[in-house]
Formats: sequence, structure tokens, C-alpha cells
Amino acid sequence: MDNIQLEEAKEKEIQLIKRLKSLKQVLVAFSGGVDSTYLLAAAQESLGENCKAVFARGPMISLEEEKEALALIELHNFQVDILDIDILALEEFRNNPPNRCYYCKKRLFQTFVEYAKLLDNSIVIEGTNASDTQDYRPGRIALQELGVISPLQEVGLTKAEIRTLSKRRQLSTWNKPSMACLASRIPYGDSITIDLLQRIEQAEALLHEKGYIECRVRVHGEIARIEIPIEYFSRLVQEHTEITTHLLKLGFRFVTLDLMGLRSGSLNPA
Repeated sequence: MDNIQLEEAKEKEIQLIKRLKSLKQVLVAFSGGVDSTYLLAAAQESLGENCKAVFARGPMISLEEEKEALALIELHNFQVDILDIDILALEEFRNNPPNRCYYCKKRLFQTFVEYAKLLDNSIVIEGTNASDTQDYRPGRIALQELGVISPLQEVGLTKAEIRTLSKRRQLSTWNKPSMACLASRIPYGDSITIDLLQRIEQAEALLHEKGYIECRVRVHGEIARIEIPIEYFSRLVQEHTEITTHLLKLGFRFVTLDLMGLRSGSLNPA
């Protein structure tokens, strides 16, 4: 990022802090990702004790992500309450329609809004950024319906700018790969079960252990389709025996490498 771009990002951050201060009391939806960590750090700086946060624990996130989020809470002394949410109790989530994200976000943020009212009537805010508007995200509709505010998007901060500003704040998440709900590995229309989510989690955990930090294991029935950056193809082929053996033990019958590489939202409608 050149000096002009950096100055633009810093100006947006000034506007963000002004916006946060205008809200006076907030409850940040914290996931441990790049955006929500930056938002929480900025909100805590801006509002002090009038900034709290909430983390949703449930089958839609991996144990690895949960551990990383809890470590961030301790490292930065964030004020975060943890809520257990069984999203699989929601029939619309289990049935996995194309607007599954809408139903999931509606349930999660309804819980957050109700919790904020019980806590201190804070305004619920979350980390959607300006770059997210270019992807298929039906969950944004649920946020609008519930009156949840997205300050990063309001001031026009992009993902790249948030990473740069996070690095300036010495947040370890500045270069963290983008993560997504485990259900995003399952094609729309295929039922979501706890067993399937756990198998996906275990398959990706192995890839992470072997150094493929950016990866997805998409599931098509008996097929596990691995997405990784193209530059890692030759290495994965050399390690295919161990990886294939592990995934077969998880119950997959076929293990494939997607020659199109890692693509965010590759199962989303075109």
C-alpha cells in the first residue's frame, strides 16, 4: 500500500472512530477474524468500558478458530462474553437453502440484540467491510432487518485497508486468512449435520497441520474436494498419500484436488 492509499485508510479510520463515539455504547459481534478484531480494538479504544463484545460458540465454527479467538481475547484484554448457540436446532440451517446465511445470521444476531438489551441496551455492531458487498451474502439482509450496524462498511474501509490498519495496531490478525462458517463447504440443498461439520473440521485441521493454512475442503456426497492456492499444488501431490489416507478414514470415498485453486465462496450462486 503506497503513501496515498495509507493516508486514505488512516482518514477512514478517523471517520470510524468518530462514528463509534457517536454510538456511545456498543456490543461488538466478535469472531476472531481480521475485521471483527480490528473493529473491537478500535471500539475499545474509542469507548473504553462502554464497549463490550460477544462471541458465538457453536458447530458452525471449528475448535481451532474458537481457540484462536479466545487467545485474542486474553492477549488484548477484550471484554467478551461467550454465548453457546446451537444453530443446528434451526431447521432452515439444517436444510441448507441458498439463503441459509440469512437464517443463520438472523438467529445469531437476534440472540445478540436480545443479549444487548438485557446487558445495558448497547447498540450491536459487526465487521462487514466495503469489500464484502461484492460477494453473495444474504446474511446482510438479516442484519438490516435487525438494525445491526456495520461501521467498517459505513466508512468505506476495504479488506486490504483493514489489514494495513491492523498491522499498524500490532494486531496479530492483520495477515490472518479469511475464514468462513464450516457450512460454506457444503453445497446448497445438501443437508447439514453435526457429523458432516466435524468431518470437514478434522479434514481441514490436518491440512492446517501440514502447512496449508489457506484451504477449504468442500464436500459433494462421498467426494472431498480440496481447494488450496495453486502454488501449493506440487507439494500437496507429493504428500497425497498421508492426506488421502486421513480423509478416507473420515468416511470420504474419493479425495480430489480442485485445479481451479482456492476460491472464496466457490459454492455460491454465480
